[in-house]
Amino acid sequence: MLITTLRREWLTNPPRELLAGAVATFALIPEVIAFSFAAGVDPQVGLFGSFVIGIVIAFTGGRPAMVSAAAGSVALVAAPLVASHGLSYLLAAGLLAGLLQIVFGVLRLGVLMRFVSQSVRTGFVNALAILIFAAQVPHLLSEAWQTYAVFVAGLAIICGVPRLTTAIPSPLVAIAVLTMAASLLHLPVKTVADLGLLPSSLPSFAWPTVPLSWETLRIIAGPAIAIAMVGLLESLMTATVVDDLTKTPSHKNRECTGLGLANMAASLFGGIAGCGMIGQTVSNVKYGGRGRLSTLFAGALLLVLMVALKPWVSQVPVAVLVAIMVMVSVDTFNWSSLKAVVAHPRMSSTVMLATVAVTVVSHNLALGVLVGVLLSGVFFTFKVARLMQVRAEPDAATGRLTYHVTGQVFFASADAFIDAFELGTHGETSVRIDVSQAHFWDVTAVAALDKVVGRYRANDISVEVTGMSQATATIVDRLTIHDKRRPVLSER
Repeated sequence: MLITTLRREWLTNPPRELLAGAVATFALIPEVIAFSFAAGVDPQVGLFGSFVIGIVIAFTGGRPAMVSAAAGSVALVAAPLVASHGLSYLLAAGLLAGLLQIVFGVLRLGVLMRFVSQSVRTGFVNALAILIFAAQVPHLLSEAWQTYAVFVAGLAIICGVPRLTTAIPSPLVAIAVLTMAASLLHLPVKTVADLGLLPSSLPSFAWPTVPLSWETLRIIAGPAIAIAMVGLLESLMTATVVDDLTKTPSHKNRECTGLGLANMAASLFGGIAGCGMIGQTVSNVKYGGRGRLSTLFAGALLLVLMVALKPWVSQVPVAVLVAIMVMVSVDTFNWSSLKAVVAHPRMSSTVMLATVAVTVVSHNLALGVLVGVLLSGVFFTFKVARLMQVRAEPDAATGRLTYHVTGQVFFASADAFIDAFELGTHGETSVRIDVSQAHFWDVTAVAALDKVVGRYRANDISVEVTGMSQATATIVDRLTIHDKRRPVLSER
């Protein structure tokens, strides 16, 4: 079994895995450098972190084929800490964040992803596609016409090569051809070397140079928690996207633990913490990446390119990388969701659009998903609350009034439950409340039942509650306040 798993995750079509990982690597370079600037650190800090994260998580992660590296959301959280206390405190915060993520995985809290609806996932993917595209625009603004020519040529090669052959990923063809052309023709275009200072050596192990004190913990605790939560959210969402693309399951708790180990390792080697990168992951999967080998190669090749092949990589036109990322954004966007906005229920469409809007406006993926999840919960609560009904059935011969309750009685439907009982309207002398088709969930529901029972008793009308399930009877017995004068409670 172990051998079969290892073979499936590591040895399924190695050439294709290596090529797909190479595409993901080139897609990582401009993003990681840009995110490093956003965090206020040197590009080599982001590149070191991405290299270490890619290597470690290839072995420890729970989602094969997923690419993790320094991410924009983590950079946004890290920037204030770097500005106020410097890189050393950021590395310490990354170390603590990794530890928190390990605890999250050990406690098996990855199941919380079940509370993220399909509408939120679609909104997350669409927002990421928009942000990926928007991140490329600055690289094209105010540039010479040669830059646009290289960009268009890159798009043409990426779209055209697959019609001739799929043996080599078309982005690699575009990079090789256009880098050579730009160099031979001496085109005045921006290259990777113009994006920032690249590393000239391998990362080295070192503990963050911060005082071991409560004051240090106070400084890094808030950012560490934010880095941990944002990283977990993005990684788990990205893992879910890959699950959908490949029709294979992933181990969410293992992914939490693996990300924690990767971030701790990155911090100890002078790199910024990170998480799953959906754009590069989709690129990897699109070009054949299905196992851990593509993830490992993407991380390893990143440092090889940046150190050993630095002179050559420095000459790669940025416009080619922009073309690759534009195509990734096009492939990432769920175009069928545009039609679904009209076809799907209004609440589902609202959740999806709200997730997109909040994420794009705030550039904060975690905030967008949080808003989407909260809206999903609120809408679901309203929907379930409306399904609760109370039907009155009077018996003129006996003077008994029977109420049939159906649905879920909880905090959102409790007021409607109380209002459904109209005291004295039918001239009743006794009341029977049939809850065989209902369920009472919380203290608010029990309080509502108490209130109804109390009203009838105050008017000397006897009350009998029948049909309680075992679960409902248990919560009513525990929480009711009418112990001394309770109605007759009959279980099913």
